[in-house]
Amino acid sequence: MEEFKIRLGFENGGNLPVIHISGEITSEAEEEIVQSYESIPGDKRSRVILNFSETSYINSAGIATLISLITKSSENQGKIEFAGLNTHFRKVMDIVGLTDFVLIHDSLHSALAQV
Repeated sequence: MEEFKIRLGFENGGNLPVIHISGEITSEAEEEIVQSYESIPGDKRSRVILNFSETSYINSAGIATLISLITKSSENQGKIEFAGLNTHFRKVMDIVGLTDFVLIHDSLHSALAQV
């Protein structure tokens, strides 16, 4: 079992929040993911990127956490974007319908390149 870790960083001159998620996203990760999102200043939540490049596993509770985050963001006129999903995670996100609500980038680099 790979340990869950999360790190909030700011890119593009400190204006673009990126939540880097590594390890396994399960129910134990929910509180930290939500706290990381809520720690972002309100004026910087219009676009938040979740970087999954080091994520090894996600279960239904982890998907529920992502849905909750997407809902919270859209209620505040913000948007969540995913970056660095491997082929399996991308397929899972498509099957559960999250790809209808988030923009997906192949990599963090390509997400940061979009303005």
